[in-house]
Amino acid sequence: MIEVYNDEYFMKQAMQEAQKAYEMDEVPIGAVVVSEKRIIARAHNQVQMLNDVTAHAEILAITSASNFLGNKYLHGCTLYVTLEPCTMCGGALRWSQIDKVIYGASDDKGGFMRFGKEFLHPKTKLEYGIMEEEIRAIMRTYFSSKRD
Repeated sequence: MIEVYNDEYFMKQAMQEAQKAYEMDEVPIGAVVVSEKRIIARAHNQVQMLNDVTAHAEILAITSASNFLGNKYLHGCTLYVTLEPCTMCGGALRWSQIDKVIYGASDDKGGFMRFGKEFLHPKTKLEYGIMEEEIRAIMRTYFSSKRD
């Protein structure tokens, strides 16, 4: 039996959010939070629009999911995000005690993994590399348009 709601499905949903950010001339990063195979929060970068350096997709998704659940902790939830979270977002994920983080493409310059997986909550599981090529492509396109 084919599972429709798998990691690739949810990462595609995060990619749809990244596309929204791209169309708003924001860095194209998207995120969704999933609980029991159901998306409970969607977000994309809104740093420029909100004039807020903390308006990263992950932060907005954490806030939305917490509001949905009525709880500051995201137990039983998975975050799907197109790009490896930065240290600010990694810290927020740590404090949220989210069960699992899945990101598509690594961010060698700004990602939290340069400090190690220990940056997340000890119980948080981590996976990466889902749809990596598609995610790298939208990031390359966005940043090459900024250099022209």
